[in-house]
Amino acid sequence: MASQEPASDVETYVLQVLEPDEVLRARARAREAVLAVSDRRLIVAARERVALSVGFHELRRIQFDIERDRPATMVIVPEEAHYEPQVLAIPPQEFKAAAEALALIGHRLARFEQESTEADA
Repeated sequence: MASQEPASDVETYVLQVLEPDEVLRARARAREAVLAVSDRRLIVAARERVALSVGFHELRRIQFDIERDRPATMVIVPEEAHYEPQVLAIPPQEFKAAAEALALIGHRLARFEQESTEADA
């Protein structure tokens, strides 16, 4: 994991939803939530709740926008409409952790797409 600060109350919600054999690979703090990537899924924990917990195959799109003099904006759109899209404000000091999380997600999505293509062949 990129950040090594002590766990916050919000991050406790992430740890509570992990299965016993699930491994947390990366996390990044947003202004009002934590983005976490395990070996199985993406989790967004906001104050007092888990706002999103989906497998990589359940993701439709992730957008990451960086603007001058503002926090970056990360938009996470699940495939299924019953999961609410998440909009996270990522402060500059968390860009590196967010980039690590995005890279892990991107690799999992690419692997999932490759496996789907091979199965169709």
